[in-house]
Amino acid sequence: MHNRRTSTSDSPRKNRDVTLRLYDMVTGDDDARLCRDIPEDQCREQPRNFLWQVAAQSFSKVGDALVDTKTVLPWLLGLVGAPPFFYGLLVPIRESVALLPQILVGSAIRRWPVRKGFWVVSSVMQGTCVILMGVVAVSGAGGVAAGLGIVALLVLFSLARGVASIAAKDTLGKTVSKRRRGRVSGYSATIAGIVAVGVGLFLVLDPGQSGSDWPVYLMLAAAGLCWFLGAWIYSTIKEFPGATEGGQGIREILRSQLLLLLKDPELQKFLLARALMISTALVAPLYVALAQQKSGQTLENLGWLIISTGLAGAMSSSVWGAVSDKSSRLTMVVAASCAGTLGVLVLVVMRIAPNLTESIAFYAVVFFILGVAHAGIRIGRKTHIVDMASGDRRAEYVALSNTLIGAILLGLGALTGVFIGIGLEFAIAVLSVMSLLGAIAGFTLRDVQAQSESDG
Repeated sequence: MHNRRTSTSDSPRKNRDVTLRLYDMVTGDDDARLCRDIPEDQCREQPRNFLWQVAAQSFSKVGDALVDTKTVLPWLLGLVGAPPFFYGLLVPIRESVALLPQILVGSAIRRWPVRKGFWVVSSVMQGTCVILMGVVAVSGAGGVAAGLGIVALLVLFSLARGVASIAAKDTLGKTVSKRRRGRVSGYSATIAGIVAVGVGLFLVLDPGQSGSDWPVYLMLAAAGLCWFLGAWIYSTIKEFPGATEGGQGIREILRSQLLLLLKDPELQKFLLARALMISTALVAPLYVALAQQKSGQTLENLGWLIISTGLAGAMSSSVWGAVSDKSSRLTMVVAASCAGTLGVLVLVVMRIAPNLTESIAFYAVVFFILGVAHAGIRIGRKTHIVDMASGDRRAEYVALSNTLIGAILLGLGALTGVFIGIGLEFAIAVLSVMSLLGAIAGFTLRDVQAQSESDG
């Protein structure tokens, strides 16, 4: 009996030892357990919280890869015979609807001392919406009706994603110290990229040439399951209660957020850089359109695009995460420069070697480079906003930033539609110039990680 009790009491200690060893291995620094800006009692839980958030975010990002609005959902709309008009709605809805309500969402979340539950519920909603998209596709609905159903579910999905975004960043800031947060996004994106490569290989090796569309529907079901699993894991994070002061009405919220923007020049510069870097998300569907025009719309071609995007995330995200922990500003600058330069090179190839643009291999390379650049921008700007804000003001900074960017995205999405009307090449040129301007704007940002080092 005594030995059995001893064994039972030793089990939590052994589990903690395994967690600490794994945490030390993946962080890889001598001061891996050092907490720079979270209390000591929460610091003790940092290794476990770090690993659990990597796991939960990995499932979320795998779900994102399986229902990518730049590749997979356009194919789904094609399968149900939706008019081309719906294709242009996917990226703006996916991004802007998730961002626009976040000033109000951030204030609501702030009223709760523990905020992880918002991420859990939102993830369940995202998984449910994705599964229902598959139900719409297999129900026999087609054309405009199916397009409306899928887009309506995407709106609900994006609203839930906006809540999850605020909750994730606030919880991350409370549970993981500076110079570790970028790696949470980096490692989870790497894992998701590896899974995406596997899915792409399946489509390439068995692309449903018999006429069956079941691989796409299976991807939607798997994506929904990923969000459910991620929600369960996230619910086990040890989050300590935070401050709840600052609850306000709509008028007070808008006034305080406007004052926050006007009084913080660094936030203004960050928003300018991020707004210009939106172009990397908007340009991706244009490359898909080129690929469909030049090389055909088949599941095999979709597989190659998924593979290249997955490889980009798997090979670059962990590197970007580590780099952003050292300098998120540099991460954004380098990534935006790559995306802008890529657009210029694509246009040059289209002029001097048009035969190359008829091969899906050309677009696979383009998507790989764009995927690397986009991963850097996403990880860099997420790390920058979390590290730039202090304490319990993170939710306010993130909410204000995302809401304004959501509004800007709607305008840019409309302008992109006008640019496409002029021509795909013209639209790619404009968005590429925006990326390069975003890199220039990024140079003006303060190096927030260097400042934390000097403060420490």
